[in-house]
Amino acid sequence: MEVARISSPHLIHIPTTFNRTLTPNPSSIASNRNPPPRSRSFSSFKTATHRNAIRKCELIRTAMASDVVTSERPEVEEEKFDWFAEWYPVMPVCDLDKRVPVGKKVLGLDLVVWWDRNENAWKVFDDSCPHRLAPLSEGRIDQWGRLQCVYHGWCFNGSGDCKFIPQAPPDGPPVHSSKKACVAIYPTTVQNDILWFWPNSDPKFKDIILEKKPPFIPELDDPSYVKLEGNRDMAYGYEILIENLLDPAHVPYAHYKIIPAPPSIKNR
Repeated sequence: MEVARISSPHLIHIPTTFNRTLTPNPSSIASNRNPPPRSRSFSSFKTATHRNAIRKCELIRTAMASDVVTSERPEVEEEKFDWFAEWYPVMPVCDLDKRVPVGKKVLGLDLVVWWDRNENAWKVFDDSCPHRLAPLSEGRIDQWGRLQCVYHGWCFNGSGDCKFIPQAPPDGPPVHSSKKACVAIYPTTVQNDILWFWPNSDPKFKDIILEKKPPFIPELDDPSYVKLEGNRDMAYGYEILIENLLDPAHVPYAHYKIIPAPPSIKNR
């Protein structure tokens, strides 16, 4: 059996006196337990900083709340005028010829106006053949009252459907019935002896006349009034025309010997 060895007594050191350098100073202990009060300036700085932080938090909270309220509000879109959702005059009926198609440009749209004797009505088409984009206004009215293209002779009825392609074999497939062979047609009406058209060829506007009519001017249909109708193409926009019409001072000079000058000017 092994016996635990114990170091001899002279190897164990037991201090018999206190080392004053290792003993903590009571005053230092007291100072650590009760630190001296901080200066007033530092305390004020801490209070101001705390207030600023609270104020910033309140501002952020208010901004976030306003964003939530704003996002919940429905957006109100400003109503915009749709230029292609109105009736526009093409030209007076008195200037149209039922024997030939007539080309016209309105709102930047190239149009062809022609008389469909099968439906006894004026028609307004895109002035472009779907075959090779030739202007239909350069064509003619064939013996069956159809609009015929001047380039390859394609023929269209009053609904814009292609009814005849001369180059297609008679015993072949009916290629003329393809939707790609149709011409865009615009709704039309005659009012106050003026041909009007709706500048949208979408089929859903085919009967737009039942929902919305062109502006009616009763004086134009009143025989007690004198009216002068005419049609003239001018190489500028309506803005310049309106400005010109609002400037009567130019009349006796720009229209010299065409429109008489007022007597007050002649006598000067």
